[in-house]
Amino acid sequence: MKDLRKLSSVLAAGLIGGVMTVSSASALEMGSSYPIKLAVNEWTGQHLTTHIAGAILERAGYSVDLVTAGYGPQFIAMAEGDLHASLEIWTSNAPGQFTEAAAAGKVIDIGGLELEAREGVLYPVHMKEMCPGLPSWEALNACADKFASVETLPNGRLLDYPADWGSPGKDRFEAMGMNFTSVPAGSEGALITELEASIAKKSPLLMTFWQPHWALAEYETEWVALPAGTDECYSDPSWGVNKNATGDCDFSPTRIFKTTWAGMGDKWPVADQLLKMYTLDAGDQQNMMAAVDGRGEDIKEVVAKYIDSNASAIDAMISKAKSM
Repeated sequence: MKDLRKLSSVLAAGLIGGVMTVSSASALEMGSSYPIKLAVNEWTGQHLTTHIAGAILERAGYSVDLVTAGYGPQFIAMAEGDLHASLEIWTSNAPGQFTEAAAAGKVIDIGGLELEAREGVLYPVHMKEMCPGLPSWEALNACADKFASVETLPNGRLLDYPADWGSPGKDRFEAMGMNFTSVPAGSEGALITELEASIAKKSPLLMTFWQPHWALAEYETEWVALPAGTDECYSDPSWGVNKNATGDCDFSPTRIFKTTWAGMGDKWPVADQLLKMYTLDAGDQQNMMAAVDGRGEDIKEVVAKYIDSNASAIDAMISKAKSM
């Protein structure tokens, strides 16, 4: 697997032959029963990312608690040391609470998850029958009424992320002057329910969404071709379709990164190194999401299979972290 092949090559280059010993400080740390608290957010991919990280830490000898936390509020708790890590933060909708906590030096960006991803606005392909100019954003705006609902008439309806995730669809559509009204979904499950209902009934739907996601492997959808999400779009109002606003374009390329409480490295230095080294392949995550959400498999069993399949590389990573 991509991330683990990378890991194996790094370890092959960095490990010196022979048995490694753990320092007495590390041994004391590894014996601590105080749990490392990992934040679990609202979407399945993040659940998997976090469960895998927790399983790796447990394999290394730690006690781990998985704590349900809101995407924004988690950083308030992390700044106080009540949570210790959150492992799938998307730059496209990183909340203000993260920016504030990071600026104060209380929360640390510990590096990319290397999860190749995309965010954007998409529709089920049957909408091209109602709006033949798709995927062009100009054509979409011209036939916005085809996407309308009773609550949004005469505007089209854009189903946006749950309110706690931010409003990236609403923000860019307002900046572009699109003839749409944004309505937040109640949850990830609500987004999928609407997608499935739209496909079954061939009813109108436009939604803010992301990949990797199992639903994109199951259902035929297309991304709206919005103006390119360049740096200029987000810094220069004169660049885009609205000369008085920034952000009037597609999502900028998304980086997904990991964060920890600032005291993590001092309290659990080996665990801190493990989380810094931890990466996840998008294809692996999407396949696991399909197992959990598409086939109803238990997430703990899915994660256990992943850990078993990659045990050698994970054990090498643990040995590497203990030697640092």
